[in-house]
Amino acid sequence: MAAWRNATIDWWETQRQRFELFTSQLVLDEASEGNPEAAQRRLRALAGIPHLPMPEPVTDLATLLLAEGALPKKAADDALHVAVCAYHGIDYLLTWNCRHIDNAEMKPRMRSICLLHGYTCPEICVPLELMGENDER
Repeated sequence: MAAWRNATIDWWETQRQRFELFTSQLVLDEASEGNPEAAQRRLRALAGIPHLPMPEPVTDLATLLLAEGALPKKAADDALHVAVCAYHGIDYLLTWNCRHIDNAEMKPRMRSICLLHGYTCPEICVPLELMGENDER
């Protein structure tokens, strides 16, 4: 976990300026959980980042992702993360949730369902996969 935290800090310090960032109320709610001091650090990092609204089509798409088996029923919040990004045309969804969101077996199903319903699924990856060009090439 410390390695993941360090990779996330590195991404925020060296890569975030390369992207137009967005968040959602769901992310803010999750960032607020846990150790109060750590939660405050997470919320400070997210301050000033525009929030994506979650209109009814987002919840509809999340429901479809669950109903059509792209994600397990217990992963409703995970489905909302994917759906809000797909609805708003977000290119990348950064996560450390490899159980459901960044799961190689589930991502093809999420992409197919999004496409079937007129959306493009974001590229889902961990911060280590979005570190820019390799200087050693």
